[in-house]
Amino acid sequence: MNKSKKLMTWMFTVVRILVGWHLLYEGIVKLVNPNWTAAPLLSQSTWIFADFFKSLALNPDIMPVVNFLNTWGLILIGLGLFLGLLTRLSAISGAILLTMYYFVQPPFVGLMLLGNTEGNYIWVNKILIEIAILIMIAILHKKWFYSFDEFIVDLMESKKTGRKNGSIEVPQEDNPEFAELPLLDRRRMVKNLISIPVLGIFSYAVLKNFGYESNEEKRLRIDGVSSASVLTRNFAGLSELKEQVPKGKLGNLEVSRLICGGNLIAGAAHTRDLIYSSKLLKNYFTDKKIWDTFRLCEDTGINTALVRTAHDTIKIFNQYWDLGGKIQWLAQTYSYPEKGKIFDNTQWAIDSGASAVYLQGNIADKWMYAGRVDYFEKFLNHFHGKGIPVGIGGHEIEVAKMIEENGLPCDFYMKTLHTQNYWSFQPDEPKPPVRLNPIDNYWCRKPDETIKFMENVEKSWIAFKILAAGAIHPKEGFKHAFESGADFACVGMFDWQVVEDANIMTDTLKNLKNRKRKFV
Repeated sequence: MNKSKKLMTWMFTVVRILVGWHLLYEGIVKLVNPNWTAAPLLSQSTWIFADFFKSLALNPDIMPVVNFLNTWGLILIGLGLFLGLLTRLSAISGAILLTMYYFVQPPFVGLMLLGNTEGNYIWVNKILIEIAILIMIAILHKKWFYSFDEFIVDLMESKKTGRKNGSIEVPQEDNPEFAELPLLDRRRMVKNLISIPVLGIFSYAVLKNFGYESNEEKRLRIDGVSSASVLTRNFAGLSELKEQVPKGKLGNLEVSRLICGGNLIAGAAHTRDLIYSSKLLKNYFTDKKIWDTFRLCEDTGINTALVRTAHDTIKIFNQYWDLGGKIQWLAQTYSYPEKGKIFDNTQWAIDSGASAVYLQGNIADKWMYAGRVDYFEKFLNHFHGKGIPVGIGGHEIEVAKMIEENGLPCDFYMKTLHTQNYWSFQPDEPKPPVRLNPIDNYWCRKPDETIKFMENVEKSWIAFKILAAGAIHPKEGFKHAFESGADFACVGMFDWQVVEDANIMTDTLKNLKNRKRKFV
């Protein structure tokens, strides 16, 4: 074999091992993670087979089979390519598997969740490149690789002929360049087994990466459960979804009883003295992460998200809807009558696709304390009866009282509600109005009065801040809100909290015992 042919054989062999390394690693990652599931990927399918893939994601009987085939398919295909064992079969199987991945989320214009980012290049992405490489590996003759396949063939041929040296009989029209190779030439045998030491390196790297520990490391590891030493936490995936979140009516609009809150997405985390948290949230919630969160919400039956009205949020919704998303936008809007802009922001939300609108709580609190019933009257009369529900927010129960006492046409209320039994409430400290509270550690000063007054209100009530900005566990917060009379609950959620919160919500609604107020 001349030098150019040897170089090409080495290059093809290296490419085969690299692709095998990648697929094998991907399979092992999934195998060692007991919580991994393909459901989130399938649930976000955006192309012609989207309905089929989403149906798999929502089927708890099929998903374990899909996960098993996916994990072990990657491991076996990767190992086959890595070692050069059953190379052609491994390459064909890998190309088929990756083609299915490609169909789930192709990098087509208008369908890309990631946008024009690294690895997605409009029609072409890393998956498509690997598919092309695998097809090439499947087409090439096995003589173009140093592999276990070649070692086995040489060994069998050597035993069959009884020769230790000689020529490999290859048809002239196939690969005449290899005709001079000896059957069990020592150098070629070593080359055919070259993947073994590479596999050793791979195994060592994987063990180090996935938690191989010496006895000393195990003894040093902290096993307690405290804020500084929690090792892992398991989060529910779509395969663990019990059922879709129930829905109710907000005016003429069908809305899930659990609404996805927008403060986390906007970076307004109400994290008290942890002043860096808002910046962390803004970095976490990229456009793609927001879309992922919305898709998970839709998959669990949460069909509405409450988000403020601004250029960036409108852009995110429009792009998400262009990608096929259906989530409804409950728009938090602002009003500035002192600037002659009492209707502008709300009208902008309606024109931009909002399904319902409401006046933001701090503004409503300000109008209430100023006694400006006329502002509420102008706002509600202007938007009421125009085809979408219009509501009023508030942290103080006096806002709802003012609206009700004056008989203003409000479709629903956004009113805070939470217990006062949480670590940062500080009951002995003064409690100024929420909008004037610099500590930002409470949002409902009068929960008992709120519950009592809302019992007789015949309009829908969306309770928010029911978890006191994360200080109250959802099981406690959901139960308190709905037993106290709320019709809906708005809760900020990370993507990895959506399924768990959906399950808690369905369980809560099934087990209400002390609710007095009828659902509106």
